[in-house]
Amino acid sequence: MASVFTKIIQGELPSYKIHEDDLTFSFLALDQVNLGHVLVIPKQEVNHWFDTPVDAFTRVQLNSQKIAKAIKAATDCPRVGVMVAGFEVPHYHVHLIPAWSIPDLDFKKARRFPDAEMKAIQEKIISLLKHS
Repeated sequence: MASVFTKIIQGELPSYKIHEDDLTFSFLALDQVNLGHVLVIPKQEVNHWFDTPVDAFTRVQLNSQKIAKAIKAATDCPRVGVMVAGFEVPHYHVHLIPAWSIPDLDFKKARRFPDAEMKAIQEKIISLLKHS
């Protein structure tokens, strides 16, 4: 059975897409730890990060780096935290979370933002990503 992320990649579920290429897909997390929280995933459904084919794993990491720079500029945060936990969805995903302090990385803070705020940060990150 396809993961929720595979359904997002295939367009069966909506998302606030940030970036897509032949191996990866990036989008705003539905539950934002902080506004600007992005997930970067391989298109291939792989449960554990260490089982991801090298080319897809490398592309996830390279795209995470580029997107994190855009998140930092879009949110004016001093750091973009990176987390790979894998408990929520059995599909390898990297969390990129804008942060001002360690407590800003607490997943218990995750919440849904209004559609207008999600679209605004999505557009800002995409714009900055295009100019990098």
